[in-house]
Amino acid sequence: MKAVGYFKTLPITENESLIDLDLPLPSPGAKDLLVEISAIAVNPVDTKIRVRRASADGKTPVILGWDAVGVVRAMGPEVSGFAVGDRIWYAGDITRPGSNAQFQCVDHRIAAKAPTSLSDAEAAALPLTAITAWEMLFDRLEVQQRPERPVSLLVTGAAGGVGSILLQLARRHAHLTLIGTSSDPEGEGGKWLRSLGAHHVINHREPIAPQIAKLRDAGAPPLRYVTSLTHTPQHIAGIIEAMEPQGRLALIDDFGPTDVDVMALKGKSLSLHWELMFTRSMHATHDIAAQGKLLTDVAALVDAGEIRTTLSEVVGPINAANLKRAHALQESQRTRGKLVLQGF
Repeated sequence: MKAVGYFKTLPITENESLIDLDLPLPSPGAKDLLVEISAIAVNPVDTKIRVRRASADGKTPVILGWDAVGVVRAMGPEVSGFAVGDRIWYAGDITRPGSNAQFQCVDHRIAAKAPTSLSDAEAAALPLTAITAWEMLFDRLEVQQRPERPVSLLVTGAAGGVGSILLQLARRHAHLTLIGTSSDPEGEGGKWLRSLGAHHVINHREPIAPQIAKLRDAGAPPLRYVTSLTHTPQHIAGIIEAMEPQGRLALIDDFGPTDVDVMALKGKSLSLHWELMFTRSMHATHDIAAQGKLLTDVAALVDAGEIRTTLSEVVGPINAANLKRAHALQESQRTRGKLVLQGF
């Protein structure tokens, strides 16, 4: 089968940072689906793993890719709920070969049937970010447990892949006033976030606390929830200042162990929640099937018109040249929505 991978960790500008490969067809395990890949998306995790993880033996390539839409071609004996020919979507398992290949094996418990109202490219933009956003909101912050009064939710880096889905999920909860951050709050960036459900858009190039205080003076509810999706060390002091006591803060971005002073949370009894959407698959948790269930629920919301795709560009077919371009764009941190590749 055709695939794209690498052996050495290299800058994306190097010729061998990603290369076209011809690999054996994988065989599904007892709980696996063998999927013929139709479309994939590129996420920040792809670029991070590329520069951190080399081939373990110098001979086995690393295959990236953690967003996929494809068709089931074979199944293991312990699979239930699927049939050969089903069109499915998933975000995979970071400990296994990824979706930058013609065929991939995936645990059926973290997959679901894809939404019927979206094309393969439109659907491929959603799984990883939808899982991350869903788990942040409902498993970590538990925003569905409605407090006795209206409250606000702040989403930093809201125009990215996770933020774009998170706003759409959160806007379904009437007790939440949604505040997104953008570098262009009065321009196209702000227009994009408001179209996704943000009630207010503030500028993340300026101190956050004074902007939240201004919204509070204008009648916005207290800031109980924060999802910090990027540049947390830069914003953390202002976030803590702006949050109400006993609020909840969820993070996904990477930073050094001394970049954030967690003791600063103690005075307000703020709780800190990490979100990694690979946790269930990495550790085969007792509730691993919850990931497949939430993807089924997201597909239903998509088909009901309540969530729209965050696809921004179809880069082209799945090959090394196009994946290099997508990685370079992702590393620029200037993308809005998701970059997708389709077909071989």
